[in-house]
Amino acid sequence: MATSVQSPDTSTKPTPARKSKSSAWPTVRTYLGVAIVVVWGLLPFYWMVVTAFRDVDYTYSKNPLPSNITFDNFKAAFETDAGNHFARSLGNSLIIGAFTTVFAMIVGVFAAYALARLQFRGKYVVLGIILGASMFPGVALVTPLFQLFTDIGWIDTYQALIIPNISFVLPLTIYVLTAFFRDMPWELEESARIDGCTKGQAFRMVILPLAAPGLFTTAILAFIAAWNEYLLASLLSKDNARTVTVEIARFQGALPRVEPYTTVMAAGTIVTVPLIILVLILQKRIVAGLTAGGVKG
Repeated sequence: MATSVQSPDTSTKPTPARKSKSSAWPTVRTYLGVAIVVVWGLLPFYWMVVTAFRDVDYTYSKNPLPSNITFDNFKAAFETDAGNHFARSLGNSLIIGAFTTVFAMIVGVFAAYALARLQFRGKYVVLGIILGASMFPGVALVTPLFQLFTDIGWIDTYQALIIPNISFVLPLTIYVLTAFFRDMPWELEESARIDGCTKGQAFRMVILPLAAPGLFTTAILAFIAAWNEYLLASLLSKDNARTVTVEIARFQGALPRVEPYTTVMAAGTIVTVPLIILVLILQKRIVAGLTAGGVKG
């Protein structure tokens, strides 16, 4: 009589549960790290907004939530009774930032295209010089620029701030656009040349439309860099061309020797609005940069 031996049941094992638990940990760790970075970056901005809407009598309140809300601080930021000219400085920063961005983008596009597409002797030397210029300390140029612009009568003028800002923003613009043009496929330009386009026509009709997301992203970076510049603006401007960063730093309150913290925070909140609006308007362009250089097989 034959006897059958049953094998032990191994259908239920705790291994899959452990595996799913261990595989979920990297995702949790990633989201936790992102949350920490976001909170760390947005916490100062949040406190600035809370203080901007807080009544002056509660300036030093430790309540982390919005309390004693008032709009008087924003009204005080635009008042000129205490010698503040915030509205004029805001317009100066917009003009200087816009002109700096336009000129830097015009020069940067052609320079970046040449460095990315063309082969010529000393190309990498030129790129190294551009990178070196981006790391050059701006404080070393303050004294010679101040002396030069004083001699030619450019102190407290727009050109005294636009020209140095272009020299500071241009290396960043060229570096970013060079990397973007280098990643674009050569086949697109070659196809346009085969269809009868010249190099200029291929660049204008094919490369530039595809590079639009990269151009908009670079323009945003250039505008932010010019908008946030403080060192040169504090020394090369007095009243007429004073930028908003310098104006906020010299804000005066209604009472002598009393720092108007709530008014300063309100002005700082207003200053961030153009940048937020700019990013929101160009958000689709920035996201489109993820697939702008793709080629269908």
